[in-house]
Amino acid sequence: MSNDSIQIRSKDAQGAEVSWFAPLCNGDDQFLGNHDIRYKSDWSNTSNVLLTADRLGYRNILCPSSYQVGQDTLAFASAVAPLTSNINILAAIRCGEVYPPMLGRAIATIDHILKGRLTINIISSNLPGSELDSAARYQRSREVIEILKQGWNQDYIDYQGEFYKVKLDSTDPLKPYQQNGGPLLYFGGYSPSAVELCAEHCDVYLMWPETEENLHGLMKNMSNKAAEFGRQVDFGLRVHVIVRETEAEAKDAARRLMTYVEDEKGKEIRERALDAKSYGVSRQSAMREQSDLDGFVEPNLWTGIGRARSGCGGAIVGNPEQVLEKIHRYMKMGIRAFIFSGYPHADECKLFANYVLPHIKTFSMPELQGRKPVGTPMTPLAAGPRN
Repeated sequence: MSNDSIQIRSKDAQGAEVSWFAPLCNGDDQFLGNHDIRYKSDWSNTSNVLLTADRLGYRNILCPSSYQVGQDTLAFASAVAPLTSNINILAAIRCGEVYPPMLGRAIATIDHILKGRLTINIISSNLPGSELDSAARYQRSREVIEILKQGWNQDYIDYQGEFYKVKLDSTDPLKPYQQNGGPLLYFGGYSPSAVELCAEHCDVYLMWPETEENLHGLMKNMSNKAAEFGRQVDFGLRVHVIVRETEAEAKDAARRLMTYVEDEKGKEIRERALDAKSYGVSRQSAMREQSDLDGFVEPNLWTGIGRARSGCGGAIVGNPEQVLEKIHRYMKMGIRAFIFSGYPHADECKLFANYVLPHIKTFSMPELQGRKPVGTPMTPLAAGPRN
């Protein structure tokens, strides 16, 4: 599949940003649909996952956001930041929850604590108790981003929008540690309004797993829209992973994960989320409907997790060679950022780091985009696990 028509910001990079996922939103478990209190979203469990990923060499970690369950993202990021060594933190912000100038100050503060290792995931879903249509939600996000950028890059904010009217011309707010425009913005969304917002303002377009053909179509559409603004973006994939020494063991682990998920229970879990009826979630459902009897929609891409998750519903499943080959296929397409996860998160974080991570040349996204030097070398894939 050619990517000649896809303009990628870090097109010459030979590696990728490999990230893990911090389960702030009560999504951790040994078996989906059978919640074990040991995996509750609390400081002890979630900080352990994040610090494990830092120790094992992951370059970034997504700290998600949810109103219904779990912990506050920015409070958690601020508390864990001084404990980290190398990893970046990808903090999700729900646009509209916090008054934009105050949000900008909070982000700048955490960026200083991390000494520039902060990235931001822009979320545009409805707030609890509110119902805005797609165009309005993304317009609100656009205004939040534009106000953040004014506050980060100017000595004043003077903004007149549909949702926010802000004039702060005599303040001296803290600027981000990253003085070259502030933290990078990651963004996911599929509607025309979402694509336009990302193309205009964001740095990394995040996708959920789909067939390679569908991903290529999404990337081409985003690339064309970014070009209309004279810009290029990078592409990222948020996907689960189950890797074992053999393919049979990996598939068996996938089956065990779903032991307690019956159709009605899975539906109840999926419909809890505020974004359960979004277009992106419907695309995950469509992918699941195209899969075979074992839940595979294409080699090593398993859709079973979507039976019990409203968002990211696919997993790369296989032995180390198969998982690495799938990742390399995505990289050849132009995907430069990966956010992996598995259940339980700490255990799967270690397994992926043991079997696959040493064989990928890794960078942080600021490095890939030329903001910082460095990267780690790729090593040939050896048989069996590393101790």
